[in-house]
Amino acid sequence: MSTDARPQASRSADALLEHLDPDQRAVALAVTGPVCVLAGAGTGKTRAITHRIAYAVRTGTYPATSVLAVTFTARAAGEMRTRLRDLGVTGVQARTFHAAALRQLSYFWPQVVGGAPPRILEHKAPAVAEAARSLGLAVDRLTVRDLASEIEWSKVSLVPADDYVRAAAATDRPSPAGVDRSTVARLIAAYETVKDAQGLVDFEDVLVMLGHMLESRRDVADQVRSQYRHFVVDEYQDVSPAQQYLLDQWLGDRHELCVVGDPNQTIYSFTGATPHHLLTFAGKHPGATVVRLVRDYRSTPQVVTLANRVRAGARGRRSDGVELVAQRPAGPPVGFTAYDDDEAESAGVAGRIGRLIASGTPAAEIAVLYRTNAQSEAFEQALADAGIGYLVRGGERFFQRKEVRDALVLLRGGARSMAEVPLAEAVRDVLASAGWSPEPPAARGAVRERWDSLQAIVALADDLAQDPAATVATLVAELDERAAAQHAPAVDGVTLASLHAAKGLEWDAVFLVGLSEGLMPISLAETDAAIAEERRLLYVGVTRAREVLELSFARARTPGGRGNRRRTRFLDGLWPEDGGVGRRRTGTRSVGAARPQVLTGEHDPVLVQALRDWRAQVATEIDRPAYVVLGDEVLAAIAERKPRSVPELARIRGIGPAKIDRYGASLLAIVAGHAS
Repeated sequence: MSTDARPQASRSADALLEHLDPDQRAVALAVTGPVCVLAGAGTGKTRAITHRIAYAVRTGTYPATSVLAVTFTARAAGEMRTRLRDLGVTGVQARTFHAAALRQLSYFWPQVVGGAPPRILEHKAPAVAEAARSLGLAVDRLTVRDLASEIEWSKVSLVPADDYVRAAAATDRPSPAGVDRSTVARLIAAYETVKDAQGLVDFEDVLVMLGHMLESRRDVADQVRSQYRHFVVDEYQDVSPAQQYLLDQWLGDRHELCVVGDPNQTIYSFTGATPHHLLTFAGKHPGATVVRLVRDYRSTPQVVTLANRVRAGARGRRSDGVELVAQRPAGPPVGFTAYDDDEAESAGVAGRIGRLIASGTPAAEIAVLYRTNAQSEAFEQALADAGIGYLVRGGERFFQRKEVRDALVLLRGGARSMAEVPLAEAVRDVLASAGWSPEPPAARGAVRERWDSLQAIVALADDLAQDPAATVATLVAELDERAAAQHAPAVDGVTLASLHAAKGLEWDAVFLVGLSEGLMPISLAETDAAIAEERRLLYVGVTRAREVLELSFARARTPGGRGNRRRTRFLDGLWPEDGGVGRRRTGTRSVGAARPQVLTGEHDPVLVQALRDWRAQVATEIDRPAYVVLGDEVLAAIAERKPRSVPELARIRGIGPAKIDRYGASLLAIVAGHAS
C-alpha cells in the first residue's frame, strides 16, 4: 500500500513517533501486554508513557476511556492529563491511587453497603491524639506527628495491630518518638476505635476497602474491569503493599499493565514504599516487555557523571537501576565548597544565588535542598538578609493556607463590587486589606510566606490582565479551577525544600547543602538498607539540577566552633581533593557564575520573525502572554542554531521536556520550512 493510501489514523499515529528517541519509541510501540519501563531521572518517562497511550488510541488498539493511569501526586496526574490533551487524547482517567479509589468506592458504596459513604479523615493528628489520651499517654504535637506516621506505615504495609510488634521487629523499625512497640500496637487499635466511633475512614482505608469490595463482590469487580482494561502506574518503585493489593484487584487475572519506575529513586521505604514489585515485575508477568530509558535530556554531562558515580558508589557498586547517558552539551563544573561553619555556608550560598540571579537565572529556577526541614531556617535568614525572595516547599498546600482562603473570600466580593476596575488594580486594592504590600516584608518565616502567597495571586492576575476583558471574576474562576486540580500559581522566589520534597522536580541551579556525616546519611540510618536509601536520596538531589550544581557542608555548627564535622561518605573519591569531579572551593568562596547561553547574534531575521509570528498565534490560542510560551532569547537561539532534531532542540537553554512535548514539532517544522 502506498503511503498516501494508508488510513489517516495510522499516518497520524506514526507522526507521534517521529520525535521520540529509540527507547521512548520502544515504549510507545509496546501498547499491549505487560510492560516494565526502567526510567532514569530526566529521561522523558512521562513523554514516553503518554505517547504510548496516545499511539494506542490513535491506532485504534483500545479506546481512551479504557485506560486508568495512576500516579502518586495530583501534580503528576495533572501533568499527564495536560500532555495527553496536547496530544489530542481525551477520556483517559489519570488520577492518584487515592483519588481513583475514592471515586470508585463512593460510586459502589450505596449498592454494596447502603447509605452514604463514610466521611474521610483528612488529618490523622486529632484522632491519634484522642487515641493516645484513651491509653493514658502524654503526647505533644511532634509525638502525635511521629505516631501518625507509624500508624500510616502499618496500614499501607497491611500490618494489623495484633501483628505490629512482629512486623516492626522483622523490619528493624525504630520506635517512633521513643514509644515502645507494644504500646504502638495498642495505639493502632485505639485509633481504629476512635475512627469507627466517629464514622470516619482514612485514606489508607479507602484503598483496602475498595480492594476488599472488588475481591468479595464479583459483580462490582466485573463492572470495574469491563470499564478499565489497560493500566499505567507511574513511580512504581514507590508502590506500597496496600496499593499493590488494590492494583491486583483492578487487574484480576489480566496482564494489561505498564509500570514505570527507577529503583535508584526509591526514597520512601519508611512510609511503606518498596521497589520489590518493580524489580520482580518480569517474574510476576511472564513475557513482559522491559525497556530502559537511559538518555538524560535534563542535566549536563557534569551533573550526569556525578549522579552515576554517586549511584554506583565509591567502590563501583551497581544497583538495579539505569546508568544515565547525558544528551545535553557540556556545562559548568560541579562546585564543591567546604565552609567554616553553618552561618558561613548559608551566607555563602545566598551570595552565590544573588550572583546567579544578577547574571540572568530566574529566582524560581534556583533551589536549595537539604536533608531535614530544620536546616531551612538558616537559609531563610540568609536569603532574607540578601533581599532574595524564597518559598519553603513541603508545607501546607497552597489552596489550604489561611491567607489564600481569606484572599479568595475577598476576591469573590471584589468580583461583584469591582467589575469595572482594571484587573491588576482591583486585585492589588483587594489584597492590600489582606496584608499584601508592593514590597516584601523584611521579616522571614511565616510573615514572608504569607506575603509570597498573596504575591503569587497578584502575579497570576497580572498574567490574566494581558487580556483587557479580564476581570476579578476571571481571576476567581481561574483560581477555582486551579484549586480543583491543586495547580498552585508559581511563587517567584528561590525554592527551599527537603530532598524528599524535591522528588519529581527540577531547576536550572541546585545547591545541595549540609552534606556532612550525621545529616547525609542521617544519624538515624543505622542499617545497610537505610544507608543505601540515604545514598539514593543524594542521587535524587543531584539529578534535580539541569545546569548548575553546587555541593557544600560546614565543618562546624557555630562560628569559632570546633570544626570536627566530616563531609558525607557518599562523596569519598568524588570530592576534588580526592581526585573526583568538579571544582573545589574552601571557606566562604563560591564557584563561578552560571554559564550563559552563548550566541553570536548571527541569526536570520526572517526566521526570527516566523518564530515570533508562531509564538503570537500560540499565545492567543492559550490566552497567555507571549513570553510564557518562549522567551526572545530562546527564539534567537533557535534561529541561530537551526535545530533539526529533538536532541538538538533540547540543547537550547530554556526549552525543557514539557515545552518540547508541546511545541517541539512545530518549532522543528518552522526551521525545516525556512531551510527549504
